[in-house]
Amino acid sequence: MSAFRLYEVFVRAHHAAGHQHVGSVRAAGDEEALLHARDLYTRRGEGESLWVVRADAVVASEPGARAALFAPAASKTYRHPTAFPLHRGVKNM
Repeated sequence: MSAFRLYEVFVRAHHAAGHQHVGSVRAAGDEEALLHARDLYTRRGEGESLWVVRADAVVASEPGARAALFAPAASKTYRHPTAFPLHRGVKNM
């Protein structure tokens, strides 16, 4: 069994942007993963910030749980665009 762990890599292109998932690396530890990620995903100076996250620390939803997680809350109508009147000039929203 290998001592290398899988890490997910996220890069932020500039200050106003969010981090985007760009790929994965395998490394023996956190600092090594950060160095590998830097070498693989920011070779041309793209990116301002770099995150590496151990893949076994990522918590993800199951595809079958989509309805429960992403269905709009019926009791919170203010979150729906239909709760607000549209301006006369607005044709579609």
